[in-house]
Amino acid sequence: MTTITILPHAEYCPDGATITAPAGTSICEALLDNKINIEHACDMSRACTTCHVIVREGFASLGETDEEEDDLLDRAWGLEPNSRLSCQAILAQTDVTVEIPKYSINHAKENH
Repeated sequence: MTTITILPHAEYCPDGATITAPAGTSICEALLDNKINIEHACDMSRACTTCHVIVREGFASLGETDEEEDDLLDRAWGLEPNSRLSCQAILAQTDVTVEIPKYSINHAKENH
């Protein structure tokens, strides 16, 4: 199992959290499975940037991005060199620390 440390986020995880997930799981799936309801407007189909996260530790373990993910990330709010779409960031055996950005490009959130 891989450990994911989520830094505090006022809306999704006010106190931060530490969760585990099996290798081969996307960060987005792991967060949702653990009741951290990160936005994912396209239902994890790599069509938006609402599940954008910044990987503070363990970035290299997630594998390379492809051109489509890179193009989408260019539209993400708060883009940093270690940004990923959490629906495309697949966990390996290395623990990771992620930060959910304060904002996303989603103008109309569901269930809020």
